Amino acid sequence: MKETLLDVLLYLFENYFYDDPDAVRDRDSLQAGVIQAGFTPAEVSKAFDWLDALAAQRMVFQPERDDASVPGPVRLYAELEAERLDVECRGFLMFLLDNGILDATQHECVVERAMALDQDEVDLDDLKWVVLMVLFNQPGQEAAFAWMESFMFQDEGEPVH
Repeated sequence: MKETLLDVLLYLFENYFYDDPDAVRDRDSLQAGVIQAGFTPAEVSKAFDWLDALAAQRMVFQPERDDASVPGPVRLYAELEAERLDVECRGFLMFLLDNGILDATQHECVVERAMALDQDEVDLDDLKWVVLMVLFNQPGQEAAFAWMESFMFQDEGEPVH
């Protein structure tokens, strides 16, 4: 089975970062553990490079504008971004922006990290994981992270008539 960069990231997130984010681990032992779990050294290296870039983009949350009635700028996607992030993904990102789950800076970080997955196309489920990892990485975003987490893992209910 061909493991992808996202597979390695999800493994790291679910097995190391999510359960005990404060545990101190050195990079070498983490990498060795992931390789021992069956991932290729090349994919593990790419995953750590991806995480390094995410950590470099860590920013302080920007408070909402004083006048929320004034619409913010509209994000136009580059051709390559539009090819990789289909209409459903772009619509989901707009939904997160409109509902205050992401601010404009976080949105840019999500798009940049999604593009860095090195996939021809990023589907909605993959994008949701990227959003979750970006929010997890942002200080002071516990409420947005909790909302996104519950949104991702909520049970499919019966249709409302």
